[in-house]
Amino acid sequence: MCPYRFEKYSSRKALLLVTCLAGFGSSFLAASAQAASSDTPVHHKAHARHAARAQAAAGQKSDVVAVPAHPKMRRPASINSTGDEHVTVSTSRLARSRGGGMMRVETAPYAIQTITKAFIEAKSPTSTALDLIKNLPSVNVSTPDTSGMQGGRIQSRSLTDADMALMVDGAPAASAAYMAEDIDSENLDSVSLTPGSSAVDLPATSAAAGVMNEVSHDPSHEFGGLMDFSYGTNNLSREFLRVESGDIAKTGVRTFLSFSNTHARSWMGAGINERRHLDFGIRKDWENGSFAKLFMSWNNEDFTIDRYPTAAQFYKYKATGEGYGRKAGFDAVGNDYWKNNIDHWNQIFLSAPIHIVLTDKLQFDLRPYYNMGKGWDGSAGTAASGATNYKSGAPIAQGTPITSYFLENAALDVGATAKLGYDIDKHNHFELGYWYENQDYTQHFPTSVTKADGSNPSPNDSTYQVYSGTTRSYPGNTTGYEIHSLFLQDTAKYFHDHLLVNAGFKYVMSNVWYTTYPGRKQMGQNLTAPLPHLSVSYHFNEHHQVYINAEGDFRQPSASALANTTYTGTLPKNQYSIKEELGYRYNDKYVIVDLDLFNYNITNRLLTTYLGNNQSGVVNAGNQTARGFDAMFSTQPIYGFSPYVSFEYLNARMDTNIAASDASGNLTAFRTKGTQAPLSPHVMANFGLTYVHQGFFANATVHYTGPQSVTIAGDQRIPGYVTNTLSLGYHFKPVWYAKSPTIRLNFTNLTGSIVRTGVVGVGTNASAVRLMNGNLSGNGSSAQFYVEPRFSMTGTISTGF
Repeated sequence: MCPYRFEKYSSRKALLLVTCLAGFGSSFLAASAQAASSDTPVHHKAHARHAARAQAAAGQKSDVVAVPAHPKMRRPASINSTGDEHVTVSTSRLARSRGGGMMRVETAPYAIQTITKAFIEAKSPTSTALDLIKNLPSVNVSTPDTSGMQGGRIQSRSLTDADMALMVDGAPAASAAYMAEDIDSENLDSVSLTPGSSAVDLPATSAAAGVMNEVSHDPSHEFGGLMDFSYGTNNLSREFLRVESGDIAKTGVRTFLSFSNTHARSWMGAGINERRHLDFGIRKDWENGSFAKLFMSWNNEDFTIDRYPTAAQFYKYKATGEGYGRKAGFDAVGNDYWKNNIDHWNQIFLSAPIHIVLTDKLQFDLRPYYNMGKGWDGSAGTAASGATNYKSGAPIAQGTPITSYFLENAALDVGATAKLGYDIDKHNHFELGYWYENQDYTQHFPTSVTKADGSNPSPNDSTYQVYSGTTRSYPGNTTGYEIHSLFLQDTAKYFHDHLLVNAGFKYVMSNVWYTTYPGRKQMGQNLTAPLPHLSVSYHFNEHHQVYINAEGDFRQPSASALANTTYTGTLPKNQYSIKEELGYRYNDKYVIVDLDLFNYNITNRLLTTYLGNNQSGVVNAGNQTARGFDAMFSTQPIYGFSPYVSFEYLNARMDTNIAASDASGNLTAFRTKGTQAPLSPHVMANFGLTYVHQGFFANATVHYTGPQSVTIAGDQRIPGYVTNTLSLGYHFKPVWYAKSPTIRLNFTNLTGSIVRTGVVGVGTNASAVRLMNGNLSGNGSSAQFYVEPRFSMTGTISTGF
């Protein structure tokens, strides 16, 4: 372990991890005792209500609607318009899911966009959550590979995934760049995006761009499982197996365990990528509406760190076919062999939502979570100068290739939310809760001698470590934060549940720290933030709904971004935003229509900058306003065809001139006020068409993103582009133990387009530009780009058993 390890909060982290596991077990006893000791039967309607609220607490949105209580209106099972899968229902999942699973009937008093199991099952098993949401109207998604081993970047309403709360079962998950670490696609039931809002009780503050929540598979009540095998372009091979225990004896406990193994070549340049992943789930339900659920995953991967091209490199590739990827063999001069640019990572993720019905009116929720990763990235360093030596004291010859490392000693995110809910009367449900979270990142940047074959050794292998005399070069830092938050909210329903009003308030107290080594320079801050929430929804009848939603949000620089940001003695300013939405929905047994108008006012905008070696920093970029609308439309199958259409218009403008220095070093500013904000295309559009006939199924999607700026100065842009996918498959009749033998083919980039889909970080200025004082700017930084991977095909054979 690192000798500078900052251990101030280690005991709390250990206690919280124990809470995740012990709390899950103790909930069995508590809920069982409650169910056994209750003298008054709890009516089914109360069970449904409590279960629905608990599911909402876990960040899940239901695919079902409770039996209507009023003859002229569908009545949601929950006061918050969500429900648990096990509630008696009047409509099926299929009835609520339209457009082949690309859209779902929603009733929440805020914008929400969901893809369901029907769509997930048509896509390749290598798909990550980012691949699955690419056709939602409010996002532009960039992904670097087709094998599902990496994540990518999200743009949403002029913001990015750094402004989003990324969740699995309502618990904070890995960043968008590493989404594949958390869960396999076969174990996903749905992926929901709330692009403009986050629930008061959600363990998140950085949600200006909303929330993306992945809902994990619930273990089956029956023994069985699922297995599939995939093979495809870039020498892709993937195997997956899931085994379901079914209900264990008479305990009501059910579990599943799955494992997948993936192997693929890099699509650009040389490189071999490997991923091994384990998912485990367990659930127990009680008749009174209580439940306990645990989801845990382990991920181990070794993948080649991609190169992201500059504009010149991209155009050269497009014109000549000469790529910009890693080299296939050792080059002692350039030292750019792919085996010297490997990301090696281990990750454990755990969430354990627990819901206990204490009385018919009082419920308790506990949602602990734990996320820990460690590993390292290697990259080509400078050649040895002749003034360094091995640990043994032997000199390192001048010109010897050196490997530089980003060594993550530990990346920890641990926390818990506790909440009491009480039905004040038949109209009002009140909730009071507390959220604690601790993030701690410790990383170092050592160097080692590159192996003779050109590969990088482990930075922990003392044989290759670089020393100066008896001292190893081992700079690094510890950064993180601790959050304490109190929240409360009241949800009221009137006029036979046609009118829903939700008012909430979250008060956040945060302590941020940043310590560099070996000099132990320190900076930090304590802050508080009041975050109000208000939403109002009205159902005119079972077909029409209108809603308004408004809330405040703040974002502090993430621990990982701070760790990679140059030490200046002060932290970047926190970003604040005020958001409003106005929406209308229509649905009947044939169609769904969803329209959402939004307005954002953002202060001290935080922008991600790319530093190389898979690491990103963060800078402030003034104030910003974003306005626009999303529209979605889908239908039930018409002669087997289910169309889906979505569209977004966005007008995002910078409200300030951003500080800059001219070529002589004089402080002035870019002329940015009133210009289009970076990463804010005016138009995005999607079309999807699903066809199902007997055993045959097919799905085709087309996505368009308009032109956008990619630098603060606005002097570098990327044009609009189109991407597409196609899925074809056939479900065979059961054969022996194979309950659902299926074959499917998945294609991406059918036309082989060579287009840029986004950036890994916004640049300042690609060339010299005229500044506010009339002088030209100095040299800045241009953007580096995501390029749509070439045409790929994946074939999959699968079956349930």
